[in-house]
Amino acid sequence: MESISRISSMLETARELTLEAAQSAGAARSLNPRPPRDLPFLQVKKLLDNRNDRDILEGLRKVISMMYRSKPCLPYFSSVVKNVASANIEIKKLVYIYLLHYAESEPDLALLSINTIQKSLTDQNPQVRAMALRVMSGIRVPVISQIVSLAIKRGCADMSPHVRKAAALAIPKCYRLDPNTMPQLLDYLQTLLGDKQYYVVGPAVTAYLELCPDRVDLIHKHYRSLVRKLVDMDEWGQVATLRLMSVYARKCLPRRTKKVKRSKTKGFYEDESSENEDSSGAEVQVLDPDLESFLKACKSLLQSRNSAVIVSVARCFLDLGTSDYIDSAIGPLIALLRSPRDIKQVALYNIVDVCLARPTSFVRYANHFLVHASDPFETARLKFEIWTLIYPHCEPHIRDMILSELEHFTRSPNPEIIQESVRAIGRCAQSDSKASVRCLRLLLNQVSSLDGRLAAESLTVIRHLIQQDPEAHTKTVIRLAKNLDTTPHPEARATIIWLVGEFAGIGDSENNIAPDVLRILTKGFAGESEAAKLQIVLLAAKVYLHYLNRTKDQQSEPLPNNPTHADDGTDPSSEPNPFASSEEPQQDPSPQQDPPSELQDHPIPKLWTHILLLTHYDTSYDLRDRARTYRALLSNPSSTDLASLLLLAPKPAPHIPSPSEARKGLPLGSASLVLGTRVGLGGGGLELPEWVSEQDAPDPSVRDEKGVNVGGGNAGVERAAGEALDQALRVERERTGEKGKGKEKIVEKSLEDWLGEDDGGGEEESGESETDEEEEEEEGSSEYEEITDSEEDEHEDEREGLVDR
Repeated sequence: MESISRISSMLETARELTLEAAQSAGAARSLNPRPPRDLPFLQVKKLLDNRNDRDILEGLRKVISMMYRSKPCLPYFSSVVKNVASANIEIKKLVYIYLLHYAESEPDLALLSINTIQKSLTDQNPQVRAMALRVMSGIRVPVISQIVSLAIKRGCADMSPHVRKAAALAIPKCYRLDPNTMPQLLDYLQTLLGDKQYYVVGPAVTAYLELCPDRVDLIHKHYRSLVRKLVDMDEWGQVATLRLMSVYARKCLPRRTKKVKRSKTKGFYEDESSENEDSSGAEVQVLDPDLESFLKACKSLLQSRNSAVIVSVARCFLDLGTSDYIDSAIGPLIALLRSPRDIKQVALYNIVDVCLARPTSFVRYANHFLVHASDPFETARLKFEIWTLIYPHCEPHIRDMILSELEHFTRSPNPEIIQESVRAIGRCAQSDSKASVRCLRLLLNQVSSLDGRLAAESLTVIRHLIQQDPEAHTKTVIRLAKNLDTTPHPEARATIIWLVGEFAGIGDSENNIAPDVLRILTKGFAGESEAAKLQIVLLAAKVYLHYLNRTKDQQSEPLPNNPTHADDGTDPSSEPNPFASSEEPQQDPSPQQDPPSELQDHPIPKLWTHILLLTHYDTSYDLRDRARTYRALLSNPSSTDLASLLLLAPKPAPHIPSPSEARKGLPLGSASLVLGTRVGLGGGGLELPEWVSEQDAPDPSVRDEKGVNVGGGNAGVERAAGEALDQALRVERERTGEKGKGKEKIVEKSLEDWLGEDDGGGEEESGESETDEEEEEEEGSSEYEEITDSEEDEHEDEREGLVDR
């Protein structure tokens, strides 16, 4: 019988090996694997109900495969869950995955498996215990919240760090099940924050940020241990800890500054240095010792392979550190440009945000922002923006390189890149007045381009540059006016006409080109676009107003035969209505409002009248309304104050901000920074509070690490015997005031007395040492005769160590 059973087991083993080999061979032969074929329901159920672990595993794989392909797998719930008690860990994993997915749909059936999962919490395998705790907390059934809380309590005291990590991850899930468990969870969380294993502390910090991010009192005594464990944590634990430490530093570590005297160049002799010292001191930031230890620990994280860690460190340095720390993070941020395209673009948004704060730190990396042909438009735009930010701080040869690159991209086939490159040239000219001449020359060369969008964008930037210094660009306006015949784009023509009208009153009135430009434009008025017509009407109004102002200044007395003079007492009701309908052609300026004969003979009033007649019959409502408004303003040639105030008011020089100026203040490394607006819960991330003041800051002693770690999950700092003896010696000397005679006092106390000494504990033993100095120096003292040789050696070693200290 034994031989038959042995043969049957060998045949079963051979059958399993044959099936595995056939499956492996079939998988290797299939070059184009087909999607898995779904088995019938009864066949899958038969596999799940089988007693053979191999068949059960095959059935679970089929069910999980269908589940992740969004196929209905809920009918298999009872057959799957009954396998939760299997001893095979692979079957347990698949059952737990299925249970987490469908426990909320079938809470009653899921509760039947709770007892089995609870038994797994006491399994010898730590992986099984951690998996059971993870599944129990993931079953979203509120009635088991207290059971989950007890399981977390057991997991916090587990000897395996994997189980304690699972307990830390289960804390937020338990809170979402039942918020009433908050007091218990806070106790568990405080235990896990002080864990000795960095493997556990990272998830505990993540749970803290989700559960109670404002309870900084829980972090006080764990602050220094968290700083020490920061380097060893996993990457996402490091990101969470950096966020936590940033908030803690703002709330508990005050920002201090001190004045440092600046000394000028010293003379040849030492006596001259005192005369050259600058009495006005500069304020520099002084870092708190705890903050400085945290920033130093962050420096090693700049070599991380995770881009999120590098960006988080840069954010900490930007929010908490000094300029030296910020400069140390620039290089790792630049290194992120060698990442894949999606990471590269997000890194560029963060680089631009840092560059807005410290542009000088990026000057030596200017070559890293060269735009490649394969770069998408958004990447090229961000690189152009970085160039414009560092342009004023660059050396001349780097400036030439930047302008040459921007000029090259004005000939790009992509119209969006053309537009951004022209705008970048304008921002470069605005930031550096010395380079404005070259930038203006580059832009003027683009005005005659056949690409209308390039010409229009170039003229918009030229207009901004001319408005900054109109007196120095009169010849530029003349050159632009000559390009009207070769500029077909409507927006470009409208910009040139506006420039001519805006600066028509500058310079010598006899050599002003505005009237002549108006005469030329009047001939083709009917064929112009609406945008150009509006600017032509505005140009005519400005030219006519300048003419009236010059005529008024030349006359020392009121014009004769002027019935519309302000002092003649004319009835206001006889004046024309400026809001009359344009469909009434007979409502022209009345003969009483016509200018005198001296004005009628000049060509400028004739041009103005002709423009009004042309607009009177135009089809554009906006153009007709604009013309009636200007006609009403200029109806009285002797009173042009209101018209001058409206039409000739000086325009402020426009400032072209950087496109990312609107993103200032958004958290570095957040989705809000990429999208350009605050998104998500709480406005796009964990916002940093203001720096705490000196008066409100907690005492630094709250961050002292006290206590000895006894259990596996409750961490502390062990106190060395030497440190305890040193402290006791200092206390004893301060109490007695006899620092020079400490050697004689120390001899009569044992090691246990020193370790257990309190502030007032030394007074009880003072009566036992009332012997004379001569008796203490005698070798044959009766007090030491009862001590053995070994004890005497120990006391001698202790005395020598204490005296040396």
